[in-house]
Amino acid sequence: MSAPQDATGIPTADDLAEFAEVEAELDDRWPETKIEPSLTRMVALMDVLGSPQKGYASIHIAGTNGKTSVTRMIDSLLTALHRRTGRITSPHLQLATERISVDGAPISPRLYVDTYRELEPFITMVDDSSIAQGGPRMSKFEVLTAMAYAVFAEAPVDVAVVETGLGGTWDATNVIEPSVAVITPIAMDHADYLGDTLTAIAGEKAGIIKPANADDIVPVDPVTILAAQDPEAASVLMARVAEAETLVARQDSEFRVLERRTAVGGQMLELQGLGGVYSEIFLPVHGGHQANNAVLALAAVEAFFGAGADRQLDIDAVRAGFAAVTTPGRLERVRTAPSVFLDAAHNPHGAAALARSLVEEFDFRRLIAVVGVMRDKDAVGLLTALEPVVDSVVLTNNGSPRAMDTTDLADLALPIFGEDRVDVRPFLPEAVEAAVAAAEETGDELDQMSGAGVVITGSVVTAGAARTLFGKDPS
Repeated sequence: MSAPQDATGIPTADDLAEFAEVEAELDDRWPETKIEPSLTRMVALMDVLGSPQKGYASIHIAGTNGKTSVTRMIDSLLTALHRRTGRITSPHLQLATERISVDGAPISPRLYVDTYRELEPFITMVDDSSIAQGGPRMSKFEVLTAMAYAVFAEAPVDVAVVETGLGGTWDATNVIEPSVAVITPIAMDHADYLGDTLTAIAGEKAGIIKPANADDIVPVDPVTILAAQDPEAASVLMARVAEAETLVARQDSEFRVLERRTAVGGQMLELQGLGGVYSEIFLPVHGGHQANNAVLALAAVEAFFGAGADRQLDIDAVRAGFAAVTTPGRLERVRTAPSVFLDAAHNPHGAAALARSLVEEFDFRRLIAVVGVMRDKDAVGLLTALEPVVDSVVLTNNGSPRAMDTTDLADLALPIFGEDRVDVRPFLPEAVEAAVAAAEETGDELDQMSGAGVVITGSVVTAGAARTLFGKDPS
């Protein structure tokens, strides 16, 4: 599919120009924040493409928080265990090519363009059929998902590790038949689309839990891996497990984090997996929530390979897989002196996890948060979660058309932080500069001996824009 790039592997100017054209065309479609409860268009497109998503095994990940980190950890473990992987994550931080990865790396802009152009006639057929029946064209997310499944088939990959976009039941990714379904912690988010209760949201996420396919030549017993959940979400998920008659493994029951301790550049873990205890696991990311993500990923990979009480994964491969994990935009350090971190937390649950990590993993003398959020998010809940651990906030705009106006954000922040702890800088680079200056403010000599920090958060878009600002390449 892919035309050659230049000798360095760097996309040419023509590649990037064509990539921009394709992105403009895709942006004319429904955005991923707008969904219709139907898989009709995705099923139709997969059928005319010859069902590429059935050409490889798959692991499907849904939930509210931690999906991308778990997806990347599973990908890294499978790679260490000698499987060729395809990976879908969303949304992207910097460049849309991040959403479709093969062998742990984003596909090139050239391959992105070529894949779209090859699928375009078939996409048009589905668009026309849908419109004739009074429906919409395919959404951007539907098209990107189809592109990913086609790329994986062409590669070819052994396993697709697929993160849902929104929800589960009606998510465009949900045309695969995974051998393992993973549900990360469920919390309130996207209430306008998924429901305004945990029960409703859990019911939507549970849609990726599927029974065995009776038509399989070699029967596969699907396995469901569940993170620790609030009781009301857990009851919905377990009801779906019973209905689908899948095997199930639950965090803090069949698997758990036994021990974690802070280490330079991350943390050392001891994990109880389905196949026994895995010790001396270095995970190069911070936070107790990431330790929980790690054991969830471990259990998913064990389930994929059929590990159990009498069969453990190779410990050296597991150690290598976790050591190679990267989680861009997840408490990612992009500068030292003062330390500057990026985090894609965009709801109260994610902000609370971020706040815990900042307290548990670091000892800041002064910590400033740069916050830019989207209009449809619970900004009050997010700011309230951050307030106890930061000295002040700099409110900004991440440049997205969906971003909350900084004046409106300030109206929400002032009652939480007080006037003296709120600064408003609508231009992100200026906000970061102001936060760094505020972090460097010194008190007495003892204060100067301890650390200062900045965390840039509030949205995936905010984290991605800041990542670009600090010169980080998409990954």
